Amino acid sequence: MHDGSALEERGVPSVAVCTEVFFAAGKVQARVLGHSDLEPLTVPHPIQSLTSDQIRERAEGAVEEVVARLTKHSA
Repeated sequence: MHDGSALEERGVPSVAVCTEVFFAAGKVQARVLGHSDLEPLTVPHPIQSLTSDQIRERAEGAVEEVVARLTKHSA
């Protein structure tokens, strides 16, 4: 959330991504950082135990939502 907030402050649209177990913490961080409108995009948990191919599959599953949020953000 820190990176997304820092980018937003510089005028760079961003999408913060976290696993679903960290969604609530992400919302709190966004609010504390002054970006309560920065809604984290969640992906299934866990990440660290996945293979590169499994992580790629997760990313491919999220890319359409990332694009949609960035497009909506820039509109």
